[in-house]
Amino acid sequence: MTTAFHDLHRAGLLILPNAWDAGSAAVMRSLGARAIATTSAGCAWSLGWPDGDVLPVERAVRMCADVVRAAQGLPVSVDFEGGYSDNPGDVAAHAAALVEAGAAGINIEDGGGEPGALAAKIEAIRTKVGRELFINARCDVWLRGVGAPGARVDEALRRAAIYAGSGADGFFAPGLSEPAGIARLVSGTPLPVNLLALPGLPARAELERLGVRRLSAGSALASAAYGRVASLARSFLADGASEPLMEGGLPWSEMNALMP
Repeated sequence: MTTAFHDLHRAGLLILPNAWDAGSAAVMRSLGARAIATTSAGCAWSLGWPDGDVLPVERAVRMCADVVRAAQGLPVSVDFEGGYSDNPGDVAAHAAALVEAGAAGINIEDGGGEPGALAAKIEAIRTKVGRELFINARCDVWLRGVGAPGARVDEALRRAAIYAGSGADGFFAPGLSEPAGIARLVSGTPLPVNLLALPGLPARAELERLGVRRLSAGSALASAAYGRVASLARSFLADGASEPLMEGGLPWSEMNALMP
């Protein structure tokens, strides 16, 4: 069984902005996003936690429900990190809670470890929740620097085959940006390929030509927002000037009107 979110990966390039809370999801919805993804880093930071599989799973589920409400019918894909457990049964139960909260998809990562561990988690999730949840398997060989650089596409293809056989719907290769490597990955796996926005990544038209089906902002938007806040707060703390605080912000009335 497929869903509207699955269909968004069948042709063209799905560009996913990554929200870090319900308010940012509402803004992205208003700008014409076709779906909303979350960023584990941004969500954790917004709740006062570090990134890296340490956010209590109940907080992740609550965040999912908040973002789903703000998305107002748009599909929501949740950055599920490693599933918040090493036990496949527990990971499947956590995924089921996200589905109950309204998630249409998840990212779940291998962390650069052996692919068998992620494959077992994907199989357990699929058994628990069925086919409707879009499972995007994230391969971290680039982000973690696994193996020799020239061998990473081959390793990614090996992992993609394992994850596809375990029930994954998509393959996320964050850190891959070189066109020849992208072309090899896309042609070598039946799964729709997802890339992460990075300096030096080919432009949208080239990514579409190469057959990439999904492009994610990751934590970049959250980082940029926090960087802007830090810059303004630093100046305000130093001189108390009001005018810079008003530059570039969305008006109160506009922000308020976006909230469901």
